[in-house]
Amino acid sequence: MIEWFGFAQMAVAGIAAILCFAVAFIGRAPNDLTMGATALVTVLLIAQVVISIIAPFTGNPPRGDGLEFGLYLFVAVLMPIIAGVWALVDRSKWANMVLGVVHIALVVMVYRMLDIWGTPAFA
Repeated sequence: MIEWFGFAQMAVAGIAAILCFAVAFIGRAPNDLTMGATALVTVLLIAQVVISIIAPFTGNPPRGDGLEFGLYLFVAVLMPIIAGVWALVDRSKWANMVLGVVHIALVVMVYRMLDIWGTPAFA
């Protein structure tokens, strides 16, 4: 895992969470802005999957448990996809709240993945 990319993922997910909560606060249904932010977070997580596959071959192996890291990454990729489907089905402001909560959870998960990989972010 690349440290700056992990921080970039956390920043984008945090901004997406604020955006989704703001849109939910004004009472709007999921729109292109909130769904686009969720799609961007998903694309960054898929890029993280590719990075995590290539990194050990370039001399950057995980220092922690690889299985735990892989499961975190697998669930992290699934979360915005499932939340996005939820938002497409439930067209209420609460779907934006779900998207916001998922983005907050992804910030925490990416931080934990950095820690497992052996790049302690704030240690």
